[in-house]
Amino acid sequence: QLQLVESGGGLVQPGGSLRLSCAASGFNLEHYAIGWFRQAPGKEREGVSAISSSGHTIDYADSVKGRFTISRDNAKREVYLQMNSLKPEDTAVYYCASDLFYAGSGSLQASEYSDWGQGTQVTVSS
Repeated sequence: QLQLVESGGGLVQPGGSLRLSCAASGFNLEHYAIGWFRQAPGKEREGVSAISSSGHTIDYADSVKGRFTISRDNAKREVYLQMNSLKPEDTAVYYCASDLFYAGSGSLQASEYSDWGQGTQVTVSS
């Protein structure tokens, strides 16, 4: 059974850093594109970053460019989201999602992904 599990969330002060992990089980992660999304209370789910199965193609939302870095370790079946210079507006539940195909210009669209983790809370507050 395909399963994604996020971890690494927590409470951090503005300007701080967190690294989120997305661990895969039940399937071979190296064949899948992975996206990170977030959803704040009362807001729609937003695409944050995405990475192709090979890791050669990466996309970021404008709101996180220069602050967040996505990477993957297929041998460990994990994808990471390094988040630096965090702002209060980054507060949200963060989800990872997988799909067999990298959607190119649609890589930050939730509808392009078939399987989702349960999410991890990130709170940026002083």
